[in-house]
Amino acid sequence: MLGIDFGTSNSAAAFVRPDGTLCPIELEAGRTTMPTALYFGADSAPVQYGSAALQAYLNATLDHEPGGRLMRAIKSLLGSRLMDERTAVNGQMVSFFDIVTLFFKELKRRSEQQLGHPVTRAMLGRPVHFVDDDLQRDALAQATLARAAHAAGFESVQFQLEPIAAAFDFERRIDRETTTLVVDIGGGTSDFTVIQLGPSRRDQPVRTQDVLSTSGVHLGGTDFDRLLDLELVMPLLGLGHVGPSGREVPSGIFHDLATWHLIHHAYARARLHQAAQLWTAYANITLHRRLMHVLQQRLGHQLLANVEAAKIACANAAHSADIDLACIEPTLHATLAPETLNQALQQPLAKVVQCARQCVANSGDRVIDAIYLTGGSSALAPLVQALEQTFAGATVVHGDRFGGVAAGLAWAGSVAAPSVAPAQHASAGDLTP
Repeated sequence: MLGIDFGTSNSAAAFVRPDGTLCPIELEAGRTTMPTALYFGADSAPVQYGSAALQAYLNATLDHEPGGRLMRAIKSLLGSRLMDERTAVNGQMVSFFDIVTLFFKELKRRSEQQLGHPVTRAMLGRPVHFVDDDLQRDALAQATLARAAHAAGFESVQFQLEPIAAAFDFERRIDRETTTLVVDIGGGTSDFTVIQLGPSRRDQPVRTQDVLSTSGVHLGGTDFDRLLDLELVMPLLGLGHVGPSGREVPSGIFHDLATWHLIHHAYARARLHQAAQLWTAYANITLHRRLMHVLQQRLGHQLLANVEAAKIACANAAHSADIDLACIEPTLHATLAPETLNQALQQPLAKVVQCARQCVANSGDRVIDAIYLTGGSSALAPLVQALEQTFAGATVVHGDRFGGVAAGLAWAGSVAAPSVAPAQHASAGDLTP
C-alpha cells in the first residue's frame, strides 16, 4: 500500500516492501518530496509537475510568454464548491477536481516507475480538519480526495490522520514507552495528536486505545506566507497607501496576490481593468505602476515564493533575510528581520499553540514526554520556543519535516486490512491504520 501525503505546499509518498523495509519514493531527482504544483503551458505543451512546474512558470514569466497557468495550493479548495467549478486552461474549461486527479495520476506514475510494479492501494493522509467547524464540508473534502484517488487509478483508498501517521514514523525510532504530542505544521493546516508510543505497540493493527486526543486548526505555512507578503511586499504596491481623497487604496487585489490559490483571480481581464482604474486613488503613482507591472507580468507567484524563501532563511538562521523584488524594479527589495517575523506571526502562532494546549487538555492533561515536530513550517523558531515554554520538561524532537507523514502512512498501510470495497473509505474518525 502506497502512503501518500498530499500536501498544500509539498507532497510525498512512501512504500513498505514485503521484507519490512521502508522505501521513500524519489518523486524528483534526488528528492523524496515534490511541490504540489502543476503548470499548464500555452498551446499543447505537456503539463509540468512539481519543481518543473515552478521553473516552467518562472521561465514563461521572464520570457513574457502569455497563456500559461500555474496551479498551487489546490488542496485548499477541498471541501469548497470551487472544486467542481471549471477554470480556463489552454482555451479549455477544466474542473479543479480534474486538476487534483491529474496530480494523483502523476504521483502514482512516478511511484510505480521507482518501485517497478503497479500500485493499486493507497493510504492517504488527511488533516484533523479540512475545514474548521463544518462537519459537512469536512466530509465532502475527504470524499472528494478519495474520488480523485480512484479516478487516478487507485482501486482501494483508506485514510489516516496526518499527525497520527507522523507518530507512527517517530515510533520506529524510540525504545521505550513515550507519551508524545505530535505537532504537524503543514502548508494549510496545523494538527496535533497526543498518543502513547512504544516498541511493543508498533506492529498492532488497531491503535485506537493509544490515541488519547486529536485537534487541529486550518492554519499553516501558506497563511504565514500570506501575512508576511501583506506586511512587507504589498505596501510597496499600494496596500495601506492613502490617496488624494484621504482614503486607502482598495485592498482586495492585494489580498488575492498574497494568497496562493487566489493569485490567478487577479489576472482576469475584468480585475486588470479595475486595477488600471485605481490610479486616481494613488498619491504616489510609482506604487500604482509597480502594481500594474506585477499584474501584467503575472509575478504574484514569484513574489510569494520569494517571501516563502525569506521566511525559511530567517527562521533557520535567526537573522534578517532579503526578499528579492528585482522582478518589479532592479533595486527594489524588502527585508524580513527576526523581530518582524515574530511580530507578524505572533497572533497565528498563538492560535496554533492554544490548539496544542487544548489537545493535551483533551487527553486528560497527560504529562508529555516528547514533542515530535513535523511539517514544513515546524522549524519556525517562535513556534518551537512557544511550545518549549508551554510544555516545559518535554523533549523536543525534530522529525523529517517533509517525509515523516508519508513514511508513517506507509507503515500504517503495511499493517492495515484491505478495504472492503472501492466505494467505502475508512473514516478519519476511526483512528485505525
